[in-house]
Amino acid sequence: METTAHIDFIAAAYAAAAIVIAVLILWVIIDYRAQRSKIAELEKQGFTRRSAERPPRQPNSVEQAKEQA
Repeated sequence: METTAHIDFIAAAYAAAAIVIAVLILWVIIDYRAQRSKIAELEKQGFTRRSAERPPRQPNSVEQAKEQA
């Protein structure tokens, strides 16, 4: 079996895979920038993210019972 007999197919497969991966990377970068832009716009309107600042944690009833005991 000759090694070079399928080299065209192998090269095309690698090229197609590289193109697909490059397109996916670009898509993620573009989407990331769009999402950051949307978040910035919402923050300008006064909306806040839940993860930005968390209020102090309130003890639950089990912890309160342990403290009272």
